[in-house]
Amino acid sequence: MPKEKPQVNIGEVIKTYRSQRGLSQGDIERRTGLLRCYLSRVENGHTVPSLETLAKIAEAMEISLADFFPGTETPRDKETQKMLGELSQDEIRFLAEIKKYSTTLSEGDKRLVLAMIRKMATLLPAQAAAQAKKPALRRPSL
Repeated sequence: MPKEKPQVNIGEVIKTYRSQRGLSQGDIERRTGLLRCYLSRVENGHTVPSLETLAKIAEAMEISLADFFPGTETPRDKETQKMLGELSQDEIRFLAEIKKYSTTLSEGDKRLVLAMIRKMATLLPAQAAAQAKKPALRRPSL
């Protein structure tokens, strides 16, 4: 039996995952039925949730229960965390918004959305360069 307790603040871990996914405490409340004030107490370290409650929170955030505990990361998890660390907060919020709506899309619709994004990404820089080469239109002075 270990002499020291592991130093895991589950509330901070929950808050970090929730923030990374662009979710509010209200979003978790709606998805789990847990009160927002309870979630606040958990995140601030005043209450320690049961495993059953942790499982509800994990499901609401669409993550594994094991994600809440350090040292259980797989190589794929570490790569994902590395990629997330390279994203700006705006990019994380944008991706979280896409994730929110993508759950209802079929695989064909998801491929279509990705194709549209690729097309837009290649067109926009070319259009911006073309605009930069055009002389600015001037209004006639009176």
